Amino acid sequence: MRKFFGYILSPIHYLLFGLLLVIFHPIQWFCYNAFGYKAHKWSVDTLNFFLVSTYYSLGNTVTFINKQNLPIGRPIIFIANHQSMYDIPVMIWFLRKYHAKFISKIELAKGIPSISYNLRHGGAANIDRKDARQSITEIAALGTRMRERKWSAMIFPEGTRSKDGIVKSFKPTGVATLLRKCPEALIIPIAIDNAWKMVRHGAYPLNTFTRMTWKVLPPIEPEKRPVDEVVAEAELSIRKSLGQ
Repeated sequence: MRKFFGYILSPIHYLLFGLLLVIFHPIQWFCYNAFGYKAHKWSVDTLNFFLVSTYYSLGNTVTFINKQNLPIGRPIIFIANHQSMYDIPVMIWFLRKYHAKFISKIELAKGIPSISYNLRHGGAANIDRKDARQSITEIAALGTRMRERKWSAMIFPEGTRSKDGIVKSFKPTGVATLLRKCPEALIIPIAIDNAWKMVRHGAYPLNTFTRMTWKVLPPIEPEKRPVDEVVAEAELSIRKSLGQ
C-alpha cells in the first residue's frame, strides 16, 4: 500500500523539491555576492528547512532528537551512518548553528541547482574519490577552516549509503585528516534510522508514511587517542542506538 501511494505522491514531492532548488539558486547567488557568508548561510539554512518539509508531502515524518548539551564556538565533527541523500537536509537544518560543512563527492559540485552552488561556495570539502591526494588535500583544507573559523564538519565514514539500514564498517581516514588539522574538535555521533526506507524502491516510487529519526548521541572526546579507536567508539555508539 505504501508503494502504491508512492506512485501518486512521488511526483508531487519531486516537483516541490525541484522547484525549491531552482528558486533558491539565484537567492543563494545574490546573498553570497551581495552580503557574503552569513547571508549565504541563511539562504542555505532556509532552503533546507523547506526541503525537509517536502518529506511530509509523502506522509513521511522527521524526528530530530538532541538531548546533548553541545558547545557553541568549538569545532565539532558530526559522524553519522548514511542511508540516503535525504539524510543531508535534515542535518543541515537542525544543526545549522554549528556551521557544519559536508565532505561531498566532487561530482555533486556541478550541475545541480542550489546544491552545487552551496558545495562550491559554502565551505564544503569536495573530494575526487579517484584521486587520493586531492581528497586528502580537500579534507585537510576543511580541517584548517574548522580550526580558524570554529566551523564543524559532517562526515559519513561508511563511504557509501546503506541500502538496508545495516551500518557498514566506518573508515577512519577522513576523521583522521580533520583531527590532524583541527585536534580540538569534538566528536558527535548521530544515528539515522529508517531514512533508507524512503528510497527502498529506488528513486521512483519513493516510499510513503515512514517515520524517520535522527538522534544525536553522547559526545566523544578524542583526547589524542588513536583515531581508529575514536571512530570505532562512534560506530559502536551508533550501532547500539539502532539496535545493531
